[in-house]
Amino acid sequence: MQYLMAIDAGTGSVRAVIFDDEGNQISVASREWTHLEVDGVPNSMGFDTKKNWELIKECIKEAKALSGLMSEHIVAVSATSMREGIVLYDKEGKELWAVANVDARASDEVKYLREHFKGVEEEFYAISGQTFALGALPRLLWLKNHEPELYERVAYISMISDWVLAKLSGVIATEPSNGGTTGIFSLKKRQWVKEMAKEVGLKYDIFPPVYETGTVIGNVTNEETVLHSSTKVVMGGGDVQLGSAGLGVTELGQVAILGGSFWQQVVNISSYTKPPENISMRINPHVIKGLSQAEGITFFSGLVMRWFRDAFCDIEKLESKEKDIDVYKILEEKAKDVPIGSYEIMPIFSDVMNYGKWYHASPSFINLSIDPNVCNKASMFRALEENACIVSAINLKKIEEFTNIKAKEIVFAGGASKGELWCQILADVTGCRVKIPKVTEATALGTAMAAGVGAGVYDSISSASKKLVRWQREYTPNQDNYRVYQVLQKKWQDIYKSQLKLVEKGLTKSMWKAPGV
Repeated sequence: MQYLMAIDAGTGSVRAVIFDDEGNQISVASREWTHLEVDGVPNSMGFDTKKNWELIKECIKEAKALSGLMSEHIVAVSATSMREGIVLYDKEGKELWAVANVDARASDEVKYLREHFKGVEEEFYAISGQTFALGALPRLLWLKNHEPELYERVAYISMISDWVLAKLSGVIATEPSNGGTTGIFSLKKRQWVKEMAKEVGLKYDIFPPVYETGTVIGNVTNEETVLHSSTKVVMGGGDVQLGSAGLGVTELGQVAILGGSFWQQVVNISSYTKPPENISMRINPHVIKGLSQAEGITFFSGLVMRWFRDAFCDIEKLESKEKDIDVYKILEEKAKDVPIGSYEIMPIFSDVMNYGKWYHASPSFINLSIDPNVCNKASMFRALEENACIVSAINLKKIEEFTNIKAKEIVFAGGASKGELWCQILADVTGCRVKIPKVTEATALGTAMAAGVGAGVYDSISSASKKLVRWQREYTPNQDNYRVYQVLQKKWQDIYKSQLKLVEKGLTKSMWKAPGV
C-alpha cells in the first residue's frame, strides 16, 4: 500500500489529508483561517504567508501523527488552493506580498485599465476566459502604484497552491487550472500570455514555468515539516478543477457543483469553446488536457451558513456538543418540516454570475414575519439552503445558453453535500438527478490523485478518477417541488434586482464588489 498527502488551502480553512492508493481517507487535520483587510487598504484581503505556513505545518504534522505512518510511507504530496489568490516573490524566492482570492483593492486600477486600454479586457477575456474582476493584472498595477519599491523587487508570481509546493520543495512553478485564473493565460495553449502584461505596462519576465497537473517538480526539501526527503512534490491545481477530478467529472459535458465556502457550478467543455460574448461566465482550464470548464460562482454560501450558525444558533451548538452531532445536522432536522419555499423568505446574499459587472446587493433577508411559527431559525436556515440551490440553477442555465450543454445529472460534493435535506433541495430546484460521492471532500481526493500520478501510482488523473470515485447516494427530483421552485426563482430574481438598485443609489452597502465596478 502506498500513501498520498493532499494539502487543501481553501478560503475558510486549510487541511492536510492522507489517502491510501485505493482512495480511502486515512487521516485529516484542519485549521480555520481568516484573511483580513489590510489596515488603510479598503476592500483588501491579505494572505499572511508567515502565519498561514505555520498553520499548514501544524496540519501536516497532525495528519501524519493521526495516520500512524512513517514519513517515508508517504510517497508524494500535492496541493490545491482557492483560485485567484497570488503570491509574489523576490529573486531569492522569498515571499514579498500575497492576497487571497476575492481581494478587491485594485478598483481604481481596473478603471484605469478600462479607460486607457479600450477593448483590452474584452480582448484578453476572449483568450483567457477571465476579466479584470479577480485577475492579477490590476493587482500588480496596484502594487506598482502604491508600493513601487516592493514592486521593483518582484521576480516571480505564483498561485497559493504553487506557494505551498514551493515551501515544500523550493521550486516555484505553476500549472494551467489555477494559473489560468490570473487572466494572463491562454485557454487553448495552456500557457502564460506574457504579452498581456507587457501591453499594459507591467513586468512580463516574472512568470515561472508551467507544468501540467501531476508533474513532479522536486522532492521535499523543507526540514520544518515531518515529511521525508524521498517524498515527491507534485504539481497540483485549482480547488474547483481538482475537486471535479475527485468527483469523477473528467469528461466532456459532465456537470458538478462544489458546495464549500463558495459554491461553484462547473460544466466541462472543450478547450476550444469560445467564451460568451456577453462576458457572463468565466472559463478556466481544467486539470485535464483538452478540457476547460465553464463556471458560475455563488459567493459566500458556506461562509454565510457559518455566520448564521455562529450568530443565531448557540442552543444548537450546545446540543451538538452534548450529543456529539454536527450542528448542521441538527439544524437540517429542524428545517425538514418547514414547507417548500420556506414561507417565501428570500435570502439576499450572492447574486447570479455576471462576470462583466460583478457585484452583490446588501446582505439581508426579505419577507420576514413577526410570527415566530413562520419566521424562526428553522425556516431561515432552510431558506438559505434553497437560495444557494436557486442561484446554482440559474448559473447552470446561463452556461447552457452558450455551450448547449443541458445538465441532467449533477455531481454534488463539498461540505454542503453532507446535508441530506440540502441534496434533495438541489435535485428539486434544478430538476436534475443528484449524485453524492462517498468521499465528499472531493478536492482533497483530486489532489491526492495528482500526487499519485506524479508518484507513478496512477497512469493519469482520468484513470485515477474512474478507479477511485465511488458513490454513496442519489437523489431524484420531485417534479411538483420543481414547479414551485421555478416560480420562487423568478420572484427571487426580481427582488434581487430591486435590492441591487438600493446599492446603486448608495442607500445600502454591497456585500462584495469586483474592482472597478
